[in-house]
Amino acid sequence: MNHRPLRVGQLIRDELAKLILREMEFDGALVTVTEVAVDKKLTAAAVKVSVIPSEKSAEVLKELVVSQGRLQHELNFKLNIKPMPFLRFQIDHGVLNAAKVEKDLLE
Repeated sequence: MNHRPLRVGQLIRDELAKLILREMEFDGALVTVTEVAVDKKLTAAAVKVSVIPSEKSAEVLKELVVSQGRLQHELNFKLNIKPMPFLRFQIDHGVLNAAKVEKDLLE
């Protein structure tokens, strides 16, 4: 079994979380990189981000997509992974879904 996609995903998640925290500002939103899934050929990486409050999700996603090229360049410089997977940002609704389930269980 090839574990390289998992290791690359973890490296990208850690470095990308630091980059977003250090270099980007989201007005009134807390953004967390929850998961990075890299395909087997290391050509694409699905980056899932959690946004609190969830109402700001569309705005945050738009800012991340606009900054994708710069973030990709910074990651390529820091990690020196060949080939560097292409980043695709997605909103992770797992936290919101977990909160709904917990609320339903408590009722």
